[in-house]
Amino acid sequence: MAAIASQGSAGAVRRSPRRPLVVLTFIGPALIGIAVFLIYPLLAAIYFSFTRFDMFNPPVWVGLDFWQYVLFDDPTVRVAAKNTLVFVVLMVPARTVGALLTAMLLNAMKRSRSTYRTLYYLPALAPPVTATIAFVLLLKPGTGPVNTLLAQFGIEGPGWFNDPDWAKTSLTLLALWGVGDLMIIFMAALLDVPKELYEAASLDGASRRHQFRYVTLPTISPVLLFAVITGIIGTLNYFTQAAVAGSVASGQVTSGSGIAGTFGYPENATLTYPMRLYSIGFGNNLFGAANVMAVILFVVSMTATIVLLRRFKAFTGSGS
Repeated sequence: MAAIASQGSAGAVRRSPRRPLVVLTFIGPALIGIAVFLIYPLLAAIYFSFTRFDMFNPPVWVGLDFWQYVLFDDPTVRVAAKNTLVFVVLMVPARTVGALLTAMLLNAMKRSRSTYRTLYYLPALAPPVTATIAFVLLLKPGTGPVNTLLAQFGIEGPGWFNDPDWAKTSLTLLALWGVGDLMIIFMAALLDVPKELYEAASLDGASRRHQFRYVTLPTISPVLLFAVITGIIGTLNYFTQAAVAGSVASGQVTSGSGIAGTFGYPENATLTYPMRLYSIGFGNNLFGAANVMAVILFVVSMTATIVLLRRFKAFTGSGS
């Protein structure tokens, strides 16, 4: 009888009308934050993408005019979108693989691990603007230390940030230089792999390559997924480093036209999608078109995230 009474009281607790209110109290702040900082700005951007406004006068409905302008009439948007896609293809794998290999190398070290870990992590601590300026000066043609060193071996250094054919590669090297933040995450993930799995695989005759493929990668796959998703989203929003690099390389850091005057230097090779969005909104005063680009950027980022999450579930079998 006591057990029955206990079960009845537990059921009463589960059916209590106060329980949803308690749950709502705990998640309420998060819901308010999502509504204020995500849902409302997204809906406002969608609405303003169909209007002409300048933040001073009331918006005027223009329908699909700005959508046509962004998708078909402005060739610079297509250039910026193509450059951004190239950066995603170059930077995300480079940073992910570079951070993973560096983490594996440091974890395998027996001595001076802390020293080298600190050295690799230091560039990630530098502010993006400062790190970009320093990196551009290192690769400056003619007077930069890198090209000077190459000249000692009879090698003519490239133009780096001043050469349209090398500008994207230079920005990729900059991203790889500051890979320390991701390296720390991978180091922690690798240390969390159970040693018993390696011992069992070794007893079964698995080589180091097979242990990496069938033990390490599946175990750290959630961290890999995190690195890829955040890398794609971050690269789709790539702005500061490309803008500063173009400004410093062009030698017009303090020009009266401001940093926007050097967007894409050289020859639009480093022009990214967010940079063009900024130029259209604040340079051309077409905030309706800028909102169109913002909505498209959100949709692309969300689609990429959903696709990767679904592929990850299919790969790991966790979706079954």
